[in-house]
Amino acid sequence: MTGAAGDTAVDGAAGPTLSPQEKADLHAWWRAANYLAVGQIYLLDNPLLRRDLVPDDVKPRLLGHWGTTPGLNFVYTHLNRVIRQQDVDAIFMAGPGHGGPAAVASAYLDGTYSEFYPHITPDEDGLRALFRQFSFPGGIPSHVAPETPGSIHEGGELGYVLSHAYGAVMDNPDLIATAVVGDGEFETGPLAASWHANKFVDPVHDGAVLPILHLNGWKIANPTIPARIHRSELEALLTGYGHEVFTVEGDDPEVLHEVMATTMDRVIGRIRQIQQAARSGSATGRRPWPMILLVTPKGWTGPKMIDGLQYEGTWRSHQVPLTATRSNDEHRAMLQDWMRSYRPEELFDADGTVVERIRALAPAGDRRMSANPHANGGLLRKPLRLRDFRERGVPVSAPGASVHEPTRVMGDYLLDVIRENPDNFKLVGPDETASNRLDAVYQVTDKVWQGEITELDEHLAHSGRVVEVLSEHTCQGILEGYLLTGRHGLFSCYEAFIHLVDSMFNQHAKWLKVTNGIGWRAPISSLNYLLTSHVWRQDHNGFSHQDPGFVDHVMNKKAEVVRAYFPPDTNTLLSTIEHCLGTEQYVNVIVAGKQPCFDWLSPDEAGFHCARGLGIWDWASNEAGDPDVVIACAGDVPTLEALAAVSILRTELPELRIRFVNVVDLMRLQDDSEHPHGLSARDFDGVFTTDRPVIFAYHGYPWLIHRLTYRRTGHANIHVRGYQEEGTTSTPFDMVMMNDMDRYHLVIDVIDRVPSLRSHAAQLRQRMVDARARARRWTRDHGDDIPEVRDWTWAGAMGSDEGVPAAGALSDTSADFSPADAMPRN
Repeated sequence: MTGAAGDTAVDGAAGPTLSPQEKADLHAWWRAANYLAVGQIYLLDNPLLRRDLVPDDVKPRLLGHWGTTPGLNFVYTHLNRVIRQQDVDAIFMAGPGHGGPAAVASAYLDGTYSEFYPHITPDEDGLRALFRQFSFPGGIPSHVAPETPGSIHEGGELGYVLSHAYGAVMDNPDLIATAVVGDGEFETGPLAASWHANKFVDPVHDGAVLPILHLNGWKIANPTIPARIHRSELEALLTGYGHEVFTVEGDDPEVLHEVMATTMDRVIGRIRQIQQAARSGSATGRRPWPMILLVTPKGWTGPKMIDGLQYEGTWRSHQVPLTATRSNDEHRAMLQDWMRSYRPEELFDADGTVVERIRALAPAGDRRMSANPHANGGLLRKPLRLRDFRERGVPVSAPGASVHEPTRVMGDYLLDVIRENPDNFKLVGPDETASNRLDAVYQVTDKVWQGEITELDEHLAHSGRVVEVLSEHTCQGILEGYLLTGRHGLFSCYEAFIHLVDSMFNQHAKWLKVTNGIGWRAPISSLNYLLTSHVWRQDHNGFSHQDPGFVDHVMNKKAEVVRAYFPPDTNTLLSTIEHCLGTEQYVNVIVAGKQPCFDWLSPDEAGFHCARGLGIWDWASNEAGDPDVVIACAGDVPTLEALAAVSILRTELPELRIRFVNVVDLMRLQDDSEHPHGLSARDFDGVFTTDRPVIFAYHGYPWLIHRLTYRRTGHANIHVRGYQEEGTTSTPFDMVMMNDMDRYHLVIDVIDRVPSLRSHAAQLRQRMVDARARARRWTRDHGDDIPEVRDWTWAGAMGSDEGVPAAGALSDTSADFSPADAMPRN
């Protein structure tokens, strides 16, 4: 049932829930929270209005968002009540972007803020410090941020609150995540898709999300869509998303407290009914989850009119209603009247301490939402039980002597991870687990699915470790929520389409960067990406599926939180994923192919190589310590083409001294002063030299390698081949030729850049040009790669005796060397 504007309604409200004293107490907390919120936005001094406001009491720059804040305070107030009375384990998530004043106010009222920040004392001096720090240089942001106790949701960007909430409750059977969705946020694409996340919540093993759509009608300068469509249409949409809608609407606090309390009791009761029925086995079908549609005025309880214009209930109250309070006496008087309307003399004692009557309304200890350990997930984090990747490693008798699909073998390793961690790890992705060759995990788990399951479906069940939904935004949000509440996971995605979550990655990386400097925030598990179906192997797709630039985007973030890995074969991929799953406070990006790939390194060699991050492959080199040229590579296909180029050069120009370098940890290219994984100048020069040409075959856009190495002594000698934004649906070799990263072009680059070869190798250069033309023509005529490329092997190219040493012939590898002796893989 929905009431008209200004009225109050609740579906099936059944009599008073609150006593007069309870109602008065709730209203007092709400008034206190609103007072603190306004004080944060405006005041530098005079926090309790002991005297009339003067210009110097007001901040010179007024920043913050008032419009959404009273509604958030109202929700928080009533959540406190049900937590106290029903022992609910709950966290609070504010979707409306800059609702920071609300979350900070309630954390101060319940005492958590002063516990985490002892300089914000529970007295008048503490209030002054609390107000001063908000949106002030050296202080805290205006949104709900990492610095805010109780937060796992960065409020600086809209659209993610529901997916974060659903990730938080997975494998948390007693937790309720209250997710307040702003009606502006409601319009975003990520939020629209995330309504479907309730289809992946198992009421037996998971907790519950309580969505609260806060309909206050306005964005910064426009009305919101859900506020301007017919209410029956909106409720039908929410019902279609799988919710039972409880509407709470009005602007009279005296009435609305009663209505909200009744509604809260009903929705919490409904959640417990659903869970109990599922956990007892008495109900097996999916039931609609309750949600609240909260309709209140924008800027509720703020100034109604300013300078003859309506503010409360309009877009004008979105940010700072009174903008000239320092210079305009009338505005300053209105601010004073506004703040005194909350009757601060009833809320704080003579010392400025929150009165006992209000403090007693906060839940106790960890039940306070600002102190709930689920909102500081590192406190609950348990390390994954990880097997040694060598147990799943593939045997390698000699480099290139065997072939495997790297991600398929990785699927076997993830099977072990899920088996050993049955309630602490999630594999998420947009309908691509099998496509990305990770389907071995289905031997021990299913895909969680709460929709209808038919006899045609495979691996669908009401519970499972795999979450697949065709929305990269929702996948990212669910995994972030899962990690932020203390668990572990992996996001597997097609390389080109991971860009859909560029902005979400931004927010998470910033969260990690900030929390590294907050002592009370415990470290969380790293966000791990597996990017596959990559740019160089799009046999069934085309140009639209070709974009390796996510790593470029990642590299813009702080070096302390980002890592990028390009394992060249199966065993290096296994070593990399074992390492990444064991880390914390990072974003790890792993780029690896799913198509058949030569095995270059044995499991032990892979462990040594990955520990180093990059290394000279002796079996591919013939330099004897003094190379004429360095051929380097990063990525599986670049490694293949670089080795094929080496085989041509060593056969055709046996006197040419070649050093072959493979890079698996891209950060090793940076200077050690710029990234924790960076090589010192001495070590970099020792590997790449200072004066010899370096021909670098790279998986992505070439300029990233130049960005990483621009300070190196020999940077002018580095020539990079990579993706040049050329592509279509074609053969693997045709793709590398389109982008001039093929073996023949790499040979040409060597000839052009080694001074002694420029005329001496003119005939070979011409043959390479002709080979490119011949390969291109063959592809166009036959629809396949030319046999000399398609059937190439390292052993075949180098002969049975040359170039195929026994496994273990890696540079600097000795019997007493272990990965721990290399640079720490932090």
